[in-house]
Amino acid sequence: MSTFLAGTALLAPVVATAQDNIPLIVKHTGNYYFAIVSAGARKAAEELGINTPVQGPTSFSDIQGQIGILENAVSSGATAIVIAPLEYSALGGPIDEAAESVPVIAVDSAADSEAITAMVTTDNVEGGRQAAVALADAVAAAHGTPEGKVALIVGLAGQSTFDQRVRGFKEKLEADYPGLEIIAERIAGGQATEAVNIMTDLLTVHPDIRGIFAPDLVTGAGAGQAVLENDVQDQVKIVAFDSDEKLVQFLSDGVIAALIVQDPFRMGYEGVKAAYAAAHGEAVEKLIDTGVNVITKENMSSERSQELLSPKVD
Repeated sequence: MSTFLAGTALLAPVVATAQDNIPLIVKHTGNYYFAIVSAGARKAAEELGINTPVQGPTSFSDIQGQIGILENAVSSGATAIVIAPLEYSALGGPIDEAAESVPVIAVDSAADSEAITAMVTTDNVEGGRQAAVALADAVAAAHGTPEGKVALIVGLAGQSTFDQRVRGFKEKLEADYPGLEIIAERIAGGQATEAVNIMTDLLTVHPDIRGIFAPDLVTGAGAGQAVLENDVQDQVKIVAFDSDEKLVQFLSDGVIAALIVQDPFRMGYEGVKAAYAAAHGEAVEKLIDTGVNVITKENMSSERSQELLSPKVD
């Protein structure tokens, strides 16, 4: 199991080509979140004067496709590689092999590899803790006290980011909000429609449910849609991770109580910068924390919130 600690890693210098080629391999090329990561990477590439093609599968379930893209990047002579691993265990071995040839920087999520030069990510455990506080506050505002039934709807199993968020959420509830009882933890398989179905089922089986934690964008959208369709947004409070146009509208309309928002633009930017530095023998931090922010309807109009909610992806 990989453990990332603050510190530095120094690699032997490489011989630069006419133009360094540092590909960014995302989890899903059609996903809005990774479009923001890609925009940050392009900004860094422009500043460095290097080539950073964005590659990746077209499905969150295509783990073998991402592995193939990683292997092809190595064989094609990449100077370094930036990758958002689709699955913690499955990407460990392939990253170990890739790192024998080039520096590998992981962004967004980790893999089971000690060979990763640097990790650029959110402190997802802390994000989960902040989600617990936000949900407790929302439930208390609606019902008088932070007590009652809550549930988790998770996008995919085996993703280190989701697992860490859930761990932080549970730890904080147990420590500070024992009156909030987790009565279900469901997996939506990366599909918003499945999240809608799960949320609808939870409302049927547990009509007194008071809160939902959705530790990813897709399940947040699905849970919000189901709550809206059943007109229970005043009773059932949702805290979700990340943002897109739909989730921002849900936040503005009061369908979602809070969004735990990362800085994916900075992830892409810092990932490419770290990859370039490592490829040229410079020291880079082993862990680069890009921060986490709690955005509610009350603070969503602030300058910083707007930077995070409406990033430029072109």
